[in-house]
Amino acid sequence: MMRWLTVVAAAAALAGCGSEPVRELKEIFSPVFGFNNGAPALAAGLKHYEEGRYAESLKSLQSALGQGLKDGDRVTAHKHVAFIHCAANRERACRDEFRKALQVNPAMELAPAEAGHPIWGPIFRSVKAGR
Repeated sequence: MMRWLTVVAAAAALAGCGSEPVRELKEIFSPVFGFNNGAPALAAGLKHYEEGRYAESLKSLQSALGQGLKDGDRVTAHKHVAFIHCAANRERACRDEFRKALQVNPAMELAPAEAGHPIWGPIFRSVKAGR
């Protein structure tokens, strides 16, 4: 019981921290603690994405991931971050985001329109095949 309380206290203490290692820890513990604090930022990021405002979308999606999302939402956020990186010719970052999405859901597939995209479709297939 004491160990569990220590973990909960540590998670609470780190909740406000936005560093990359802390974001990764939050992503790991999101399913355990039921975090979905990033849902509003995810919704904003997806709206910005649909409007073609990719810089704002990227910022909101990364914020959502840092705040904590449920698994399905994490996959959606990582996938859209990957799309943004691919479109900006940041192939390494694109691949990294697809890997993160596939870590959450190894069965993840792109929608037919997404899979047919000339830039990120082949990159996604390459990343998935290399798992």
